[in-house]
Amino acid sequence: MDSFEADGNGAAQDSLPPPPPVPPNVVPIKAESDEPAKKKVVLLPMARRGLGSKGQKISILTNHFKVNVGNVDGQFFHYSVSLFYEDGRPVEGKGVGRKVIDRVQETYSSELDGKQFAYDGEKSLFTVGSLPRNKLEFTVVLDEVTSNRTNGNASPDGRDSPNEHDRKRLRRPYHSKTYRVEISFAAKIPMQAIQSALRGQESENSQEALRVLDIILRQHAAKQGCLLVRQSFFQNDPNNFTDIGDVSTTMIVRPGPVVDFLLQNQNAKDPDSLDWTKAKRALKNLRIKVSPTNQEYKITGFSDQFCEDQLFTLKQKSMKNENGEAEALEITVYDYFVNHRNIQLRYSGRMPCINVGKPKRPTYIPIELCSLVSLQRYTKALSTFQRASLVEKSRQKPQERMNVLSNALKNSNYGAEPILRSCGVSISSNFTQVEGRVLPAPRLKVGNGEDFFPRNGRWNFNNKKFVEPSKIERWAVVNFSARCDVNSLVRDLIRCGEMKGIHIDQPFDVFQEMHQNRRAPPMVRVEKMFEEIQSRLPGAPQFLLCLLPDRKNSDLYGPWKRKNLAEFGIVNQCMAPTRVNDQYLTNLLLKINAKLGGLNSMLSIEQTPSIPIVSKAPTMILGMDVSHGSPGQSDVPSIAAVVSSRHWPLISRYRASVRTQSPKLEMIDSLFKRVSDKEDEGILREVLLDFYTSSGKRKPDQIIIFRDGVSESQFNQVLNIELDQIMEACKFLDEAWNPKFVVIVAQKNHHTKFFQQGSPDNVPPGTVIDNKICHPKNNDFYLCAHAGMIGTTRPTHYHVLLDQIGFSADDLQELVHSLSYVYQKSTTAISVVAPICYAHLAASQLGTFMKFEDASETSSSHGGVTAPGAIPVPQLPRLKENVCNSMFFC
Repeated sequence: MDSFEADGNGAAQDSLPPPPPVPPNVVPIKAESDEPAKKKVVLLPMARRGLGSKGQKISILTNHFKVNVGNVDGQFFHYSVSLFYEDGRPVEGKGVGRKVIDRVQETYSSELDGKQFAYDGEKSLFTVGSLPRNKLEFTVVLDEVTSNRTNGNASPDGRDSPNEHDRKRLRRPYHSKTYRVEISFAAKIPMQAIQSALRGQESENSQEALRVLDIILRQHAAKQGCLLVRQSFFQNDPNNFTDIGDVSTTMIVRPGPVVDFLLQNQNAKDPDSLDWTKAKRALKNLRIKVSPTNQEYKITGFSDQFCEDQLFTLKQKSMKNENGEAEALEITVYDYFVNHRNIQLRYSGRMPCINVGKPKRPTYIPIELCSLVSLQRYTKALSTFQRASLVEKSRQKPQERMNVLSNALKNSNYGAEPILRSCGVSISSNFTQVEGRVLPAPRLKVGNGEDFFPRNGRWNFNNKKFVEPSKIERWAVVNFSARCDVNSLVRDLIRCGEMKGIHIDQPFDVFQEMHQNRRAPPMVRVEKMFEEIQSRLPGAPQFLLCLLPDRKNSDLYGPWKRKNLAEFGIVNQCMAPTRVNDQYLTNLLLKINAKLGGLNSMLSIEQTPSIPIVSKAPTMILGMDVSHGSPGQSDVPSIAAVVSSRHWPLISRYRASVRTQSPKLEMIDSLFKRVSDKEDEGILREVLLDFYTSSGKRKPDQIIIFRDGVSESQFNQVLNIELDQIMEACKFLDEAWNPKFVVIVAQKNHHTKFFQQGSPDNVPPGTVIDNKICHPKNNDFYLCAHAGMIGTTRPTHYHVLLDQIGFSADDLQELVHSLSYVYQKSTTAISVVAPICYAHLAASQLGTFMKFEDASETSSSHGGVTAPGAIPVPQLPRLKENVCNSMFFC
């Protein structure tokens, strides 16, 4: 700058003439700085800093099986696969790839040097050692069962088809298709990378090497006739079927007659009581075999009329009209099969036909000739009855579960897999033994200054009072036609309340639903009830107790909750008064007390306060989760919930913020929503302001985030998208504010199971494992905080992605363990930290506010991650101020 002297206009001498004057009402744009923009640091999951040591040691067996790699000098060769039809069109559909590649191996074995393939069914193929050339082309012919695309009114096996071309084609049971296959070299992957990955020494090839291993094992399962579903495979074992299918991790349709499936699916006594609208939804896109031809078809729908009434046009070639064309005859599907095909139909006449054609060109088949084929996934939403059946079937005691796993491993016979043998990979058949630790239960505090240690992860409130009981003063009972002695119920509730320290006044009134409203739609019933309440109550009640007629899934629940929380701001509790006793009423009071701002129990170290690290500086705990629509509902908005702690130094009180977002979008997109220079409408601003006002005007110096529902592949997005939004929301409130963050992902959707050596019981509550079966480098641990009373306990897998605070392994594991004991709805330790459970509850409760139509008829059922903002979604109504900071979700 010294070599320039600025003149009065700020221009350097001997330089260009001055710029023209700036017109009025124009603000000049500031020139960009020449300094390079600061590159944003990409966060990656942190490495483990150390192992925990607290707790009593225990020897555990787990269903992880050791992989040994013998041939570390070899290499996998990765080839790209392209499939084309004879005319050069690329093959789009899935499913045919494996058949084509198998035929390539059979036909061209010598040209391929007899190499074995590991093929993923789509674009990637791997071999041990290289193929003879880097680019290979082959032509193969596959004999395929006849296409289902018959003429609209053809009979199932094609006889009497009015279309000559269809008839000729269908006379041959098979027709052939020619495919062109291109196999091109893509990359080399050293086998050493598998061993390195198992030791935690990740290289650029690690993920690819493990993927090859995964593809080999999946291909091995496919060759054995298993159904592959994501990371699982299912054997076609009749013992695994319940009324809705194999229940290990997916629902599989039981093969057999379609009518039998529908009777079980709807829990119906006989075919006359079937709901055909539900049946259509349940059967859509499933595959059937038709007798007597045994041909396979996909179900596209039902006929509009019953089989004996459904007409179609049959062209009779034996009868010609004056133009020499086949005579057209209007005939019912029933007559056609009985009289023209001589197939006896016992019960199909008064049922719809199954349609396997297209909407405008239907092909109808009587239902009793149709059977479902085996190993088909059932992807529709389950009924309450089916869910109960699923849970019942999947309850296997630890010993039984171990036997099932051992047999599955034996049946898989990995030792016989030629590719595994050629690359020296062997899989141990022994359960891995690990050393676990049992953390002691935290001391809990209840009323009257009493504290105690839970035993076996459980406690009760017999002869105990709530630690912070609320008062119920202005309240009323609302009865939606539930059969119940309301006076007796109220008397018992007041008595139980007194025993727990809750003073309950007599209710102002009992509102019985008028008989004429019982058959009205749910929203009308709720509206009428509120008109009655408003006309008779002197002012807004503090609390309403609502009696519902149905135990589960009452369609009154959503409209009732919406009316109370979003329109009037009234704390309320629903119940179905079927089997009411003191235990039931105590459980009900746990929820009512929490909703009204009370606390049932708390950790002793909260009150002291002496929680390591958390009590030393203002700390906010977040629980975050996204819930998606039911299977088959791909255009129902997803619901994001963020639950946050309040009243620091407590970690037992929470509130929730809930928003809708694009369907199937897993990352929460409304944490920070800047709408102007001074306005942010995101979730985080809301929770930060609440923490500040409820915690003595203190901003959190530390924020601990628990995130549920994300897989390993999304960890980087949590760290670099969601956490980034949270940091922006903090900076937007105060530029100088730099809280420290801890980010922990909780996973329940995994297959790891723990077994006590030499004991038929589940592992004790508090069992933690952070070695051997955990990631060799990253910071993760397994925790069974709860007592598994039924079946085999599933541990929660916690991944610590970031820790800027600097927790020791023991302190963090103890905090996570303690957070399993602050769930106000129950008197047990729960399997995952309370903030995450509360986030589930808040999302599902507000989800009932919006009754979305079942869109499975019109939309694809496989879903997938939608881009943010791809579909404009309806917003949830905001809760009234006096309930939005309560634990309304309890």
